[in-house]
Amino acid sequence: MVHTAKALMFQGTGSDVGKSLIVAGLSRAFANRGLSVRPFKPQNMSNNAAVTIDGGEIGRAQHLQALAARTPASVHMNPVLLKPQSEIGAQVIVRGQVRTTANARAYQDLKAGLLGEVLDSFAITAKAADLVLVEGAGSPAEINLPGRDIANMGFAIAAEIPVVLVADIDRGGVIAALVGTHAVINEAARNRVRGYVINKFRGDVTLFDSGLVEISERTGWPSLGIAPFFAEAVNLPPEDAVALDKPRTSKAGAIKIAVPKFSRIANFDDLDPLHAEPDVTVEIVPPGRALPGDADLILLPGSKSTIADLAYLRRQGWDIDILAHYRRGGRILGICGGYQMLGRTIADPDGVEGEGREADGLGLLDIETVLSPEKRLGQSAGVHLESGETVRGYEIHLGQSRGPDCARPFINIADTPDGATSADGKVAGCYLHGLLAADGFRHRFLSGLRHRDDSGVVYDHLVDETLDRLAEHLESHLDLDRMLEIAHAA
Repeated sequence: MVHTAKALMFQGTGSDVGKSLIVAGLSRAFANRGLSVRPFKPQNMSNNAAVTIDGGEIGRAQHLQALAARTPASVHMNPVLLKPQSEIGAQVIVRGQVRTTANARAYQDLKAGLLGEVLDSFAITAKAADLVLVEGAGSPAEINLPGRDIANMGFAIAAEIPVVLVADIDRGGVIAALVGTHAVINEAARNRVRGYVINKFRGDVTLFDSGLVEISERTGWPSLGIAPFFAEAVNLPPEDAVALDKPRTSKAGAIKIAVPKFSRIANFDDLDPLHAEPDVTVEIVPPGRALPGDADLILLPGSKSTIADLAYLRRQGWDIDILAHYRRGGRILGICGGYQMLGRTIADPDGVEGEGREADGLGLLDIETVLSPEKRLGQSAGVHLESGETVRGYEIHLGQSRGPDCARPFINIADTPDGATSADGKVAGCYLHGLLAADGFRHRFLSGLRHRDDSGVVYDHLVDETLDRLAEHLESHLDLDRMLEIAHAA
């Protein structure tokens, strides 16, 4: 394949080794050097999606990487997105739009036919770039998967792109991860690899000098550096729900917000601006644990499968906790799928989430929701009606909600009412993701839970500053000059 831009692909020895963060940091670092940088991920699997300026959805990580590269996000930066659902497998989203649904085995047969579109999107992305930084998915060592690979080495070989492997030393077994990857991938794949990066190192890096010698002698691959653990990554939106399992420090005397972790939780980056507040503790409640009785707010987040997650919520007994919280005078906010759950009923006549059915909601908002196959996608801005503060974000949902409580909308989007509020004002919800990133609204909303001084957190600025510090971090510890040489030599 002929492409004009230089490109370098980062693949992992496993999932959650930090590929997304490495690509984001390098995107900012190379952009700071004056290069026109574009991120690209052939295939992603995530329910944490973002809406692009060209009206489609991509993985949240690629949206962050585009921000790091200081370029608008496009559907071509992540041409295949898989969004897992219960019962019917995953939605297969191609160039930002739903193409079909498929279970895991059916998708293995389908994906080979997507390679041509992936390569076309890569060519479109590369056309306007000096450098394309490509992120793999999972690991090239997953040789058990049937069908043609389009996410890792299959794409790298087809696009003729050199590869750097990323390995996570924080989880242990990093030498075995790299040497084992070398052992199981085929010769063509081995020849694509031009080096490796050790990520998330803690302590004295010189203690791993002999480890680097062992890896390079056993694989023939050179080290491109060791990246120490970057603690400020907590300020950046995570891609995978596994990040929600990592404990965060509770803040004494803080506003406490409880969030039940649904089995198909989606767009949970809505929580990130709350995590950034110094006087707010966000407690992600895992299955098997009750929602805390001392929460100031229960926030029901988005879901990729609302009816299934509503049943999951009830199996955990969280419905009882939510109703008890409401009887104590507690506040409740639902966003997108969480908003739908707060109503009286959710109907799925077309079987969008599986077999056509209807479920009783929590009954805290007098609304009814009907799901439909047409997905609403778009970037939006509006006003929170109670405070008059501006909000912005994106819509990405199926169905519509109607009922008496919609006469008290939570926000207006382009002069159109959205959401609902209960008669007593204690329960509210809307479809707009990202609204909590609006600093003025977030402060006013949190002040309604408990009196507070404005923290001064400017969330977008915090993210941008963190990307700059991540870029400096990688510049200090990785061989970026050599990476450019490898990309240029391809």
